[in-house]
Amino acid sequence: MRYLAIDYGLKRVGLAICDAQEIIVSPLCQLEMPKKGATALISQIEQTITKNPVDGVVVGLPYNMDGSEGPQAQRTRQFAVALARSITLPIYLFDERLSSAAADEMLQIGEFTNKKHKQRRDMIAACVILRDFLDHNSTNPIAPLDPNPTSKES
Repeated sequence: MRYLAIDYGLKRVGLAICDAQEIIVSPLCQLEMPKKGATALISQIEQTITKNPVDGVVVGLPYNMDGSEGPQAQRTRQFAVALARSITLPIYLFDERLSSAAADEMLQIGEFTNKKHKQRRDMIAACVILRDFLDHNSTNPIAPLDPNPTSKES
């Protein structure tokens, strides 16, 4: 299956994609967060999916190191639910702890300038998320996000 990975951030959003055999993960692009917010971003992602057909979307969920969800994880979850309601593809949330640190480490090896580092960081983080998802999902399949979860609170 071919997947699109999203590293969702407040300023920039990195996208990565894999081949149908799930072997090669490649950076696709980095989007600036539109001034109109998530709705405009979802439209850009829909256009990207039209140009690069995929079978599913992986959204990196930035848990805190203790496994709890902070404000950014909650924003990312809300974005993923909105995306799931807009497209017909399955959406998978995947733990992305330390993906940005791994991206920074990879970019340091390339000796990029700060500007070029910033331009690539979120795409590389999306690659890390996708590679980790593919490795994990091959042995422990992950259920897709339910865009209309029922409330379990009484």
